Amino acid sequence: MKKNEFGRYVIAIENNKGYLIGDGHTKEGQFPFIDEYDFNTLKKTRLYTSNMKDKKEDLMSIEDFKKGDVLVMIQSKNEYPNYYFRNIKSKNKLTPITTFKNPFESIKNVHKEVIKYKRKDGVELSGTLYLPVGYDKTKKEKLPLLIWAYPAEYKDKNSAGQNDKNPNEFTFPNYGSFVYWVTKGYAVLDDAAFPIIGEGTTEPNDTFIPQLVANAEAAIDAVDKLGYINRKKVAIGGHSYGAFMTANLLTHSNLFACGIARSGAYNRTLTPFGFQSEQRNYWDVPGVYNGMSPFMNAEKMKTPLLLVHGEADNNPGTFTLQSERYFQALKGLGGPARLVILPKESHGYVAKENILHLLWEQDQFLEKYLKN
Repeated sequence: MKKNEFGRYVIAIENNKGYLIGDGHTKEGQFPFIDEYDFNTLKKTRLYTSNMKDKKEDLMSIEDFKKGDVLVMIQSKNEYPNYYFRNIKSKNKLTPITTFKNPFESIKNVHKEVIKYKRKDGVELSGTLYLPVGYDKTKKEKLPLLIWAYPAEYKDKNSAGQNDKNPNEFTFPNYGSFVYWVTKGYAVLDDAAFPIIGEGTTEPNDTFIPQLVANAEAAIDAVDKLGYINRKKVAIGGHSYGAFMTANLLTHSNLFACGIARSGAYNRTLTPFGFQSEQRNYWDVPGVYNGMSPFMNAEKMKTPLLLVHGEADNNPGTFTLQSERYFQALKGLGGPARLVILPKESHGYVAKENILHLLWEQDQFLEKYLKN
């Protein structure tokens, strides 16, 4: 399957006709379609357009051109993705191929929506908001809020403002997701957009800290405006570069009651030849490296922080030493930090015992510093 410059998939060329799958984006959602191109007449014919509004349909492949059989995958926020044959020549008849069950029944009926909001400089942002089952959106009980994010660098505002989140995608949390806590009475803003933009000759990291804080302010303001949260009870969390983000936000703002930082780097002089999209080395811009390093600003950190790291992290940017030395600096300066080292784990965590312990540590930490 070959993708052309318009993001469409050239499925096949048969009998001098080309078949393409596209993804139509409207204000109402994403509606994939199939076009047929006749290379003799140069005529385009729309063969099928999905009309599902409360579900997400992906057109995987055209299985039989003559019969009109198309392999599709259909899912919703509480229906596990399953495969079907859709016949676009027979009233779009659907024939099930798989019957996978929802493995996450405990979060099946939580409220899920994609919210869109703007940063104070006008950059479009978004995040996926989860509320507990049965939450009364009229009475609007003030909930504690958990935000999970990962910064991304851009060279222009338009790219940074693009939104590819779909509220009809199945809620599929991994071992480290904050989404589980929606069952314990928290609101969760997952995958919150945290763009770091540098246009023209300005590099994104030249203004990393103020942009980071602006992203966080915008996210909290957006959920607070909906009336769902107690903005004095907001936690931020992230893994890897998201952990680096978390430590910086707790250091340079008063927006959060606590934070969880997993497998992060906190001293950028230990990654002197670049990190993420930063191509300048430490000796080119020492001020950027030092200013972005939570370790160099440890005396400013007064907010409770849970640091978690794998004992055998072999990712060159996030050796376990990063958390160990940052924790020692925080404790030496009287900062409220806790360090958890997971035995035999690398950059991501896989052992059942370690994952269950991680979840317990996070739950105890949030109950202590956020909910109560």
